[in-house]
Amino acid sequence: MSKIKALEISNRKAYHEYFFETTYIAGLVLGGTEIKSLRAGKASFNDSYCIFHNGELFVKSLHISEYSFGTYTNHEPMQERKLLLNKRELQKLEGKIKEKGYSIIPLKIFLTEKGFFKMEIGLGKGKKLYDKRESIKERENDRDIKRKYGI
Repeated sequence: MSKIKALEISNRKAYHEYFFETTYIAGLVLGGTEIKSLRAGKASFNDSYCIFHNGELFVKSLHISEYSFGTYTNHEPMQERKLLLNKRELQKLEGKIKEKGYSIIPLKIFLTEKGFFKMEIGLGKGKKLYDKRESIKERENDRDIKRKYGI
């Protein structure tokens, strides 16, 4: 058997916009052409977020491009996609979302060794402008220290 190439699409902007308390790994319910498009790396996290509907978790605004060799069976690029988590994890997340300021944000999509696509989601609070400036300052200071001491 051939080894499956590691594939990972990450949402780098999310770490700039939010403080994350916890992260969860959730399964994704996808159709055939969505999987082929993800294997080609054609996904975008622009303004995507997760919502609850009837006790189930869905990801909205996740753009998975149409498969270029797809026919009439091609998928809708911006449709809602269901996330699979344990009931206990869903209840915990739904309770936290009801608190002010918390959001569930998709962080990355990756391919497991078994060939399934999973999504890492994070429970986060939005950063204020001064928090963003502070994190940029810390990152630049760390970079300068590493340059100076050759770490």
